[in-house]
Amino acid sequence: MDLHLYLHIGPLHGIPYGLKDIIAVPHYKTTWGSTSFKHQVLDIEAWVYKRLKSAGAVLVAKLVSGSLAYDDIWFGGRTRNPWNIEEYSTGSSAGPAASTSAGMVPFAIGSETAGSITYPAARCGVTALRPTFGTVGRTGVMSISESLDKLGPFCRSAADCTIVLDAIRGKDPDDPSSRRIFLDDPFSVDITQLTVGYLEDAEMEVVHVLESMGVKVIPFKLNYTVDSAQGILNFTMDVDMLAHFDEWQRSSKDDEYEAQDQWPLELRRARVIPAVDYFQAQRARGKLIREIRESFKVDAFVGNATDWEKVCVGNLVGMPVIVVPTGFTKISDPPSNTRRRTTITTGIYAPPDHDHIALALAMAYQSVTDHHKQRPPIDDLGPDDSIRYPPEAVTPPRQLRG
Repeated sequence: MDLHLYLHIGPLHGIPYGLKDIIAVPHYKTTWGSTSFKHQVLDIEAWVYKRLKSAGAVLVAKLVSGSLAYDDIWFGGRTRNPWNIEEYSTGSSAGPAASTSAGMVPFAIGSETAGSITYPAARCGVTALRPTFGTVGRTGVMSISESLDKLGPFCRSAADCTIVLDAIRGKDPDDPSSRRIFLDDPFSVDITQLTVGYLEDAEMEVVHVLESMGVKVIPFKLNYTVDSAQGILNFTMDVDMLAHFDEWQRSSKDDEYEAQDQWPLELRRARVIPAVDYFQAQRARGKLIREIRESFKVDAFVGNATDWEKVCVGNLVGMPVIVVPTGFTKISDPPSNTRRRTTITTGIYAPPDHDHIALALAMAYQSVTDHHKQRPPIDDLGPDDSIRYPPEAVTPPRQLRG
């Protein structure tokens, strides 16, 4: 064996993975999940793809994105949740979440502008990290909003998320928003020195487990006076998206969009937003960022990862969150004798640039629990189960973008 080669083998060497299909790889289709672009081939090596290739990881699949990174509907159908195929995965990182959950890939890279990592990860019961804004370069990735778009890993554990994040972080010379963020070693964090808050909607099992491991836990509330986080996010994202897809809409290509109540409707509304309102929204966003940073009196906090207000605030501020599986509940509807489940998850949030804290806490929790090790019953259904794809399925509570 070539000793020189052996010494350069890293933790991702030879590991297969998948990329959300808004991330460009030369000679392969990058469809953005859209009928308009289903034959598109971009001669671009996305920065995140180059980072993983240099780390020795092996790309085995481009994974479904909701059309133009919105929800879970694409030109080939709609992605389902491996834990319960009668409900959809949500999106738009539907393929990365479902494929990782089903065990088809050990990890995958998805994206989030507003909920597109957190929601499908929660629905499909996988561990996923939405990192601090600017941690991962976005060259070669379809953009919705330059000030909101983020890339992050879907994995089977927080430890895996740590390894993947370390491989893909760094300054992308062609992405002005990316930064060389120093990542303290999450494996070396002494969690007994941390103070962790918990919100009213936190999964208390996580809180109690961390407390039993020596973490100081206290009730917590994010304090801010801006009362329009959802409006700020919608103004920012929709206007930015329209700027990218203005010609697409003007040429009536939105008429062939897969779900007319999604981007076509959003972008028509965005076209009539006055410039003064857009700028006022950005001023309010700046105030929100300052207030959230000032209110972070803890090292991290635990709370619902899919609460829409926190999704909006977290993305506007650029706050990292890791989605952690915490259990399952039985499906209440017939059939009763089924292994299909509804997943339960929570989020561990940290201040911007402190992803290592959220990762360390998630790893500590997962070191003494096994929820993240469970696998959906794809080949081992219950006796009352049938493999069927009904015309109607459970609709996700919100359509996610990015």
